[in-house]
Amino acid sequence: MRITELLQRNTMILNLKSSSKADVIDELVGKLDEAGKLNDREGYKKAILAREEQSTTGIGEGIAIPHAKTASVKTPAIAFGRSEDGIDYEALDAQNSHLFFMIAASEGANNAHLETLSRLSSLLMDDGFRKKLMNAAGEEEVLNLIDEKEKEVLAEEEPEEQPQVEESPSTEVGTGKVLAVTACPTGIAHTYMAADSLKAKAKEKNIEIKVETNGSSGAKNQLTKAEIENAVAIIVAADTKVEMERFKGKKVIQVPVAEGIRNPDMLLDRAVNGDAPVYEGSGKAAEDEGESKEKRSGFYKHLMNGVSNMLPFVVGGGILIAISFMFGIQAADPNHETYNPIAEALSTIGGGTGAFGLMIPVLAAFIAMSIADRPGFAAGMVGGFLAATGGGGFLGGLIAGFLGGYIVLLLKKLFANLPNWLEGLKPVLLYPVFGILLTGLIMLFVVNEPVSFINEQLQEWLGGMGTTNLVLLGILLGGMMAVDLGGPINKAAFTFGIAMIDAGNFGPHAAIMAGGMAPPLELALATTFFKNKFTAQERKAGFTCYFMGASFITEGAIPFAAADPGRVIPSAIVGSAVAGGLAMAFGIGLPAPHGGIFVFPVVQGNPLLYILAVLIGSAVTAVMVGLLKKPAQQ
Repeated sequence: MRITELLQRNTMILNLKSSSKADVIDELVGKLDEAGKLNDREGYKKAILAREEQSTTGIGEGIAIPHAKTASVKTPAIAFGRSEDGIDYEALDAQNSHLFFMIAASEGANNAHLETLSRLSSLLMDDGFRKKLMNAAGEEEVLNLIDEKEKEVLAEEEPEEQPQVEESPSTEVGTGKVLAVTACPTGIAHTYMAADSLKAKAKEKNIEIKVETNGSSGAKNQLTKAEIENAVAIIVAADTKVEMERFKGKKVIQVPVAEGIRNPDMLLDRAVNGDAPVYEGSGKAAEDEGESKEKRSGFYKHLMNGVSNMLPFVVGGGILIAISFMFGIQAADPNHETYNPIAEALSTIGGGTGAFGLMIPVLAAFIAMSIADRPGFAAGMVGGFLAATGGGGFLGGLIAGFLGGYIVLLLKKLFANLPNWLEGLKPVLLYPVFGILLTGLIMLFVVNEPVSFINEQLQEWLGGMGTTNLVLLGILLGGMMAVDLGGPINKAAFTFGIAMIDAGNFGPHAAIMAGGMAPPLELALATTFFKNKFTAQERKAGFTCYFMGASFITEGAIPFAAADPGRVIPSAIVGSAVAGGLAMAFGIGLPAPHGGIFVFPVVQGNPLLYILAVLIGSAVTAVMVGLLKKPAQQ
């Protein structure tokens, strides 16, 4: 099957009217619906948006490939849209996107359809081909260009199926080749773009490589046991689960699939130089001395799995509680003169008997599940519940999650040699019974009491802090939010803030959100008032930072920090520290863990002073960046 059988004149828009990401998605979904390719327009759009929530499909270089595989698709199809001015699609390179290919795959699509849809991503890796598409005069020329390019790609793929036995002289470390595995949640676009990017760069650098793709139609070009045994190193560029146990004992580089598309040069250099940790199996990677931790691995991965799944309960519950306070601080108490039944309902739903009551059990359950897979879930959930009801609080929940997960891992090893006829009983009987029992006993008789004592002491310490010490704490927490802009240090501060909200102390999180909102706002102000220090593209990206900062999306500052870390990051830390310190000095309390300016009306204290704290911190960094940066070459 050819691409032009799926992309037709009635699914093309050569002059998009859209000016935003949401608009272009709506416009292309509408085009597919008009062409009769969808069963359910809203269902398909929902699937597209769900994929975008996982990670943007704006892959950079002016390309966006929104895609979804869903029963809402009647007939597999491709919609093509083109924008001469470009549209901000939140692309990985922070540049506008000009070429849009929306891929619609049906739930029951056969392999021929899926392979054709996937082949499109390979074509788009060619810069010359992209320029031709931008200059095409009409639909017919677009179809002809795609047909010609697809013939070239198919002709090149044929010899690729033959086993590669010759070794490149440049692959100096070890005796084998570099191996790679690429995978994304839908397995239609990013999987193959990452594979093509790695192969193209390897060819350019004269490095022998084999790439396994885990796409919608299954694994292709699978790595053999012998190849893995002899590999120099293995690159795993994936945003979804990949079979990792086969790589035990090998040097493995684990990164998101977008890194395979954006940074193949760096990944290949690391692989050839052996700059990677040795994978030890069971989801853990041992690090060679002097090597840094890989993304999404080990303790941090398990912790973030718990925190990310807990966050909806914290955000939803926290905002409902905050709204109940608008009726009066004691309005949820039936015995108080300000009692209001709506406030009571909101407090009940969001508080300890509702969302907040589930917060710690969910945290512990998903930490344990990250460690021991599904069998760890029950042990973690029960351990977290015992922590929440036994005074262990947030810290107890963290301990329960790791405790439950590793207890179930131990049980797996202990029960590994049981007779085969007991295999079916392990997940439904043995792991739950012994996992819950052992986790529960340790939580009740070992963990809860000392952790409860620590929580009480922490509260007394925070409660007894004078204004100066509180300001210093705010400076520390605010500054931490800007150190790595969404990384482990940022998340450590954010997690501490949630723990304080759970304990009823709302001051620290006010400093944390002020410090997290500041970096994007700082860069937005800098690009506005010091225009000569930034390129035209950076100024455009700076405008979007106003909205990202206002929404407490610290990561909006990352493109600027990556481009000029020596000036931007220290400046951002100073501004965020100022914002956090001022939030504490002004006596602000924040019962909602997220929401940016949208939760300012429910802060404890004066919301105008809170806004002032954020603006002063942002202005400090904007001035620092403006003074430190050199004029940009336009």
